[in-house]
Amino acid sequence: MPYSRPTREDDPVHLVRTIARLAQMLVELRDEYVREPRSDTLDQIERRLDELSVLRQQLRERRDEQRLEVEEASQEP
Repeated sequence: MPYSRPTREDDPVHLVRTIARLAQMLVELRDEYVREPRSDTLDQIERRLDELSVLRQQLRERRDEQRLEVEEASQEP
């Protein structure tokens, strides 16, 4: 695995990585459901989608925070 740059805890990179992991889980759950349709698999898919929704909101909030930081930094003398 290639080296990735260190990031701050509030950097959206952490959220993006978590989103990618959940997206991969959804692909795997889809494959599982296609092989053997079961209601508990659909339950898992729904939970992961709920988690993605929460992460989307967190990402939006972090982006807004970063935008404000950049604006404030650009206004400093």
